[in-house]
Amino acid sequence: MEQHEKVFDLIGVGVGPFNLGLAALLDEVDGVEPLFFEQNDEFDWHPGMLIEGTKMQVPFIADLVTMADPTNKYSFLNYISKNERMYQFYFLQRLDIPRREYNDYCQWVSRQLNSCQFGKRVTNIRPVRDNEQYYEVTVVDTKTEETTVYRSKNLVMGTGSTPVMPKSFQGFPEDEVFHTADFLPNHDRCRNANSITVIGSGQSAAETFRELLKEQKECGFRLDWITRSPGFASMEESKLSLEHFSPDYVNYFYQLPQEQKDEIFATQGLYYKGISNHTINDIYNLLYEYSVGGKEADVGMQVLSEVKDLKKKADGGYEIDCYHWQKQEAFTHESDIVISATGYKPHVPDFVHELSDFLEWDEKGRYKVTKDYRLKKQEDLQGEIYVHSGISHTHGVGSTNLGLSVHRNKVIINQLVGREVFPMNEKTIFQSFDI
Repeated sequence: MEQHEKVFDLIGVGVGPFNLGLAALLDEVDGVEPLFFEQNDEFDWHPGMLIEGTKMQVPFIADLVTMADPTNKYSFLNYISKNERMYQFYFLQRLDIPRREYNDYCQWVSRQLNSCQFGKRVTNIRPVRDNEQYYEVTVVDTKTEETTVYRSKNLVMGTGSTPVMPKSFQGFPEDEVFHTADFLPNHDRCRNANSITVIGSGQSAAETFRELLKEQKECGFRLDWITRSPGFASMEESKLSLEHFSPDYVNYFYQLPQEQKDEIFATQGLYYKGISNHTINDIYNLLYEYSVGGKEADVGMQVLSEVKDLKKKADGGYEIDCYHWQKQEAFTHESDIVISATGYKPHVPDFVHELSDFLEWDEKGRYKVTKDYRLKKQEDLQGEIYVHSGISHTHGVGSTNLGLSVHRNKVIINQLVGREVFPMNEKTIFQSFDI
């Protein structure tokens, strides 16, 4: 085991868009030496859902740096310019960009940042009280399996989220029952199936269903979409509703009592979990086209139906036990392939749970977070642990929003260096949430 001699100012765990944006902004901040570790070999943002034709749900201005510093060399517009695509983008006349392009942009940034190291898995974190206080971070090289211990004054957790699969969906062949996060690797398998069922009602479910619907007539499979929701609800995308994804709303939400925060957050699903209007329109337009001439597509869309269990049939395929909760009637549905669009949950690594005696947790087992994104500690250790994911219960509905992540990085950097590197606007929206 090797001990790295240098003590870094900040070590980041995970390199997704949030920590990558932080690394890009810190690259031009004097006096801070950061290091970020990512276990994957390169930056890759939801690779299983990088479907051609899918678009970002935020404008391109919500890139890694622009909302903090429009002149930053890691902006999306500079990426476009350096790749000699400025006129093509100009003629595109769109604020929303392809999801695949956003991923390519982030890869372009990551390749330029020496502070971001890939193929490095963090396996342990330990607070140390020596002559000086710091965090000891154990890192394993995924190729050589060599272990190196690094030291840092502060940490930042950017460990993202993991797909959620119901227990009844687990233990089956991974090319027959899988999460939408694994759609593209299993796309060819879907094309050769006799029947496919998508379960869930969010954006990922809709995009998967739309892609399969485009191929349904040619491939000849039966395609179904089942959700327990009352309908395939569109996301709330009106401009004033989007102001919930603002620093003003974060500040308002944070100061509310935790019980009230939980109640409010439970009512805000359509701000971030619904289906974009253009995706719903695409699906409806395809269904309409298929109906021309009185024809019926071999497609079903079933609402108000909860999936209770999943069983593998002896002759192949699966039997899905469903329950129509308004009519209170059970029914079964059969399908060769079952695609689960059951969302994601924050990824909290095991080594964070091992810090349970060091951090403060609420009664629901969630860590407590300060207004400026530091984990609350039970002990008076000088170094901070900043956090990007798993903070919806403290900071609200915009915690996973890419545009707000830039604001969060501004707050973290200002707190880290002890001065206002990035100005913080006090009023960013037209409406008022507070009095």
